[in-house]
Amino acid sequence: MKGCFTFVLHSHLPYVIGHGVWPHGMDWVFEASAESYIPILRTIKDLVDEGISPKITIGITPVLAEQLLSEEFKEGFKNYLSQKIKASIDDKAYFEKIGENSLARLSCIWGVFYERILKDFDEYNCDIIGKFREFQDRGHIEIITSAGTHAYLPLIGRDSAVSAQIKLGVSSYKKHFGREPDGIWLPECAYRPGYEWKSPISEKKFERKGIEYFLEENNIKYFIIDTPLLKGGKTIGVYADRFPALKELWMHFEKGYKVQDEINRSPYQSYFLESNVACFTRDPKTALQVWSGEHGYPGDRCYLDFHKKHFPGGLRYWSVTSAKSDLGSKKIYEPEKIEERIRENAGHFKWLVKTIIDEEYKKERKPCIVCSPYDTELFGHWWFEGTRFLYYVIKWASQDPEISLKTCGEYLEEYPGNTIIKLPEGSWGEGGFHWIWLNEWTEWTWKLIYDAEDKLEELVKIENQDTKLQDIIKQASREVLLLESSDWQFLISTWSARDYAENRVCDHYEAFNRLYNMAKKYNNKEILDETDWIFLGDRKKKNVLFPEINLDWWR
Repeated sequence: MKGCFTFVLHSHLPYVIGHGVWPHGMDWVFEASAESYIPILRTIKDLVDEGISPKITIGITPVLAEQLLSEEFKEGFKNYLSQKIKASIDDKAYFEKIGENSLARLSCIWGVFYERILKDFDEYNCDIIGKFREFQDRGHIEIITSAGTHAYLPLIGRDSAVSAQIKLGVSSYKKHFGREPDGIWLPECAYRPGYEWKSPISEKKFERKGIEYFLEENNIKYFIIDTPLLKGGKTIGVYADRFPALKELWMHFEKGYKVQDEINRSPYQSYFLESNVACFTRDPKTALQVWSGEHGYPGDRCYLDFHKKHFPGGLRYWSVTSAKSDLGSKKIYEPEKIEERIRENAGHFKWLVKTIIDEEYKKERKPCIVCSPYDTELFGHWWFEGTRFLYYVIKWASQDPEISLKTCGEYLEEYPGNTIIKLPEGSWGEGGFHWIWLNEWTEWTWKLIYDAEDKLEELVKIENQDTKLQDIIKQASREVLLLESSDWQFLISTWSARDYAENRVCDHYEAFNRLYNMAKKYNNKEILDETDWIFLGDRKKKNVLFPEINLDWWR
């Protein structure tokens, strides 16, 4: 055995229960569950039934777990699947009526697909999280946690807020999986070391602890970084000139960290920071094969096109066709061509992993690890054939005596290494720094976040233990946690559901402020209006997550 390999799959969606259904809202969770989460569980089961332990390292964010376990999701998901099955029946009748027999055949395939998803969901007792837990308990996968609501930690304004996000991630994990997490997916792979930090929207300066401090404090053993951070940190690129606040933040960071020339560090080893926390690095070579719009496998002309849909049911019947094809020139999907293409892509990927391991072993003479992280939703949802690709890669890698399938945690335990490094600030976002989350379109969101974080820290210092007051403050903390979600800036910057994201930011900020004022009045012995208590009840019903919330996390 020369080296190890693991897929790292990051599963996350923002909290959308009670905040819309279609086109933005609960349908996101339904689609990801039907096309990614359940098919991946089936892939794991198929491999295990063949005697193969897939050793996938899979992240499930606390906010996603809360949604998948909610009764509203379970009931809504069954209705969603029933609607899709009906859509396949209606499409078949329509296509047969107009003589489109190829499309009618595809509609039957969709019907079978959704019927099987419904059957699997029933067999899991409607408990997707429980099924993932079962595979972890049997040693076939490793589940890692994340920040509570996927907050973009380097830009969070107070250490108390960073601490709360991490503590919530650990607490939620223990509740759902019955053990402490070894690893964490830092949202957007975003990291910040400790230094005298300057707020990007004000003149405030103060010493900040590095993100690893909070990980070590909570017994987290490792996290994942992108390659540029390992190589020294020249990552901000052209965005410094496009947005002055980002440039100023970068310049202030440089005062505490000397940006180095590219460092010759291998991305195929684990490294320790100046703590008991290690990091693994995203392999750039395998990443390119899946993520690249030009070179990636999902862009193959034979695969199912994601964008073109047949309404009203929303089912897809067309292939990618070519990178330059517009929606009007897409050709009909031909499923009989797919198996050959998947096997060819999976074979090439496995060959690439083996080549990397061979080359690394020649240099280091010790087992390395090829760590290939992706968003879980890429496989099955965005790339419909992707779960089958995972099956073949894992199966063929398991059959190679020079490759060992190991999760990140297993590799760290067996080959801990002893190299200590310092990391710069950055993320896996465009430009390698914070631009996607901090720019001219999103700066206003951080003003609201920082204001709410300051006020929440004020509230948690109140020593009055009155249960009603604590109830108000706990709901206020939920609104801040949801406000801090990195999804809102991402959706604004990429113009994906931009209005929805902007409205969510305003909704949580306005709700927090009302709750803040209620808490202050109540603590001052002022009588709250009946409408205030109705408002509190409505917010608790709308954002019913994290019942275990502990205000000490912010203290």
